[in-house]
Amino acid sequence: MSASKDKTRLRRKLSIRKRVSGTEERPRLTVFRSSKHIYAQVIDDTQSVSLVATSTLAKELSKAEGSDKKTKREMAEQVGAAIAKACLAKGITKVVFDRNGYIYHGRVQALADGARKAGLDF
Repeated sequence: MSASKDKTRLRRKLSIRKRVSGTEERPRLTVFRSSKHIYAQVIDDTQSVSLVATSTLAKELSKAEGSDKKTKREMAEQVGAAIAKACLAKGITKVVFDRNGYIYHGRVQALADGARKAGLDF
């Protein structure tokens, strides 16, 4: 009997988290993808605290010009740019990318590309 998609993703997630950890000088940028929205947050694992967080539900992104006509991939790129802008405002320039068990493709890749274009280094 095969495992469900969620169990498989959880197994991949735990395998990645064994190797990827956020520090004070290089926190972890993690992504969560639901069917409608995408969420990103920057975490310092040494202190177990979330430094910056944003999503497609954020007011500044939902009120963006023509946001109701954008694809999910375009919105993910905007979330990446927004998280990078917030990180740079807090003095964070380098992060470790945690894809959270998702394949680096589509919306996850778009979020990463948006963050890189906005000046985040990973």
